Amino acid sequence: MRAGPSQEDIRRHNLGALLRHVHLGGPISRAELTAKMGLNRSTIMALTSDLTAAGLVREELPRETGRAGRPSLVVRPESSRVYVFAFDVGPDRLAAARVGLGGAILDRRETARRRGPFDLDELAGTLAGFARQMRRKTRPDTVCVGAAAAVSGGVRKDDGVIMFGPNLGAESVPFGEELGRRLGLGLPVSVGNDANLAALAEHSRGVAVGVRDLIYLHGDVGIGGGIITGGHLLGGHDGYGGEVGHMVVNPGGQPCGCGSRGCLEAEVGERALLEAAGRVAARGDTRANALSHDGDGAGRQGRDAVRAVVDAADRGDIVAQEALKRVGGWLGLGVANLVNIFNPEMVIFGGMLREVYLGSAAQVRSRLATNAMGPQRERLRLRTSALADDATLVGAAELAFAHVLADPLEVLARVTG
Repeated sequence: MRAGPSQEDIRRHNLGALLRHVHLGGPISRAELTAKMGLNRSTIMALTSDLTAAGLVREELPRETGRAGRPSLVVRPESSRVYVFAFDVGPDRLAAARVGLGGAILDRRETARRRGPFDLDELAGTLAGFARQMRRKTRPDTVCVGAAAAVSGGVRKDDGVIMFGPNLGAESVPFGEELGRRLGLGLPVSVGNDANLAALAEHSRGVAVGVRDLIYLHGDVGIGGGIITGGHLLGGHDGYGGEVGHMVVNPGGQPCGCGSRGCLEAEVGERALLEAAGRVAARGDTRANALSHDGDGAGRQGRDAVRAVVDAADRGDIVAQEALKRVGGWLGLGVANLVNIFNPEMVIFGGMLREVYLGSAAQVRSRLATNAMGPQRERLRLRTSALADDATLVGAAELAFAHVLADPLEVLARVTG
């Protein structure tokens, strides 16, 4: 017979749960915590006292109560003292941020990334350099409690190795291990797929707060997905779940970087849109350079190029409009397939797909009306990312905070000891 949880286990759980309420919900009164957690006032007082003594939260009188009687103290996260480092490695950019407890981005650095093979030394060195710059600007009493990175690729959950990342030029790369060594903080660096982490970010801090079943679709060069069911991320056996970009929507269609043809990524990704709009040489065309389009072909790859197509369509460019219709049709078919399988309450479009969806919403909805089953689409909501380009960084920060939220006092003691 399995023994029940000990008093220490219960205390550890309650400390983490209380800190999670403050971290995700912001300042909250003791009275509200008592109601939300179902604990008595003396227990809440003891828990907040422990977290205050550890420097994770602070308590203060509310500014205004509007009520008679003694006001309930407000518990606030020590955002400026306790922080994590969050990193984002995308096809076109490297970003780093120092994120305080409570989710506040305190400092950040960003630079363009040249497309091509994954240079582990260069990328880890650049990000570690950003972290050192930001750390030099902190007060002596601050403490880093974690670090995590979002990457555009499949990440093995056991050790954070990037097993495949065709749009990054990465394969079997021990990125987290190397970045941790370069940071020199004595902390492991957790690594997660960018779309999975962005899904978690939108679920905890973005457009999907309170939504238990959602699909987040992320577009950069390719297409990734994060699927949350019953409030939990669908990670898969080895951590590769959510690779919706390699769902075949057009058998025999465009070649994909994964080796297949007609994947959602191949029909909807950056190159598919730019080819359809006449802004890059088509696959198989000997012209290697991007084509100019009436002088407005600036940003020949990346999100600037995608935004240029959407802007041109808004101004009446027929070629750009037809390109968005074509891509929107395939995107809608992919969404319809996912809706039929997972029955989400919400589908969120992020990254490059944020702009693509806004320019092709009619085609996406038309495909859903035709290809998604009626009961599944009846209460479906389609939304764009509220966190926009910060979604992956915010998600990486939440991954880094996961350890301290699970066992606040033990983690703090370890990093400050």
